[in-house]
Amino acid sequence: MIRPADRNDETAIARLVAELASRATTEDLRTRFIRVLEHPEHRVWVFERAGSVAGFVHAFIRPALEKPLEVVVQSIVTDGTVRKEGIGRKLMEEVERWAADSGYTSVALHTRNAAAFYRRLGYDEIAAPSFMRKVLR
Repeated sequence: MIRPADRNDETAIARLVAELASRATTEDLRTRFIRVLEHPEHRVWVFERAGSVAGFVHAFIRPALEKPLEVVVQSIVTDGTVRKEGIGRKLMEEVERWAADSGYTSVALHTRNAAAFYRRLGYDEIAAPSFMRKVLR
């Protein structure tokens, strides 16, 4: 079952985020989680199976000057023990449904190692950018 995430999902989502090799502290994750849940242009859905969260997706509306107004998938993770069972596909379908119902004509994302998965869902590679960051102290 897919449903919107709520504050009770914080621990389960933090466990899944750890699978992305996140170095965030528990407090960092809590702050981010609450901020995302409260932001009106962000959505988080969870896939619940047998009473536990087996995956989640975080998407948001991206306004930009050089790109179309579109929905961006920030992150999607399924529990490693249940991968290849269609959970990721179902979560992506939920994002696409929200985007279409909200009047957006595209969904974009960045991936390092799941391009084949997204191609199977109909996504096209449009660029090969380097994602860069400068840490400000």
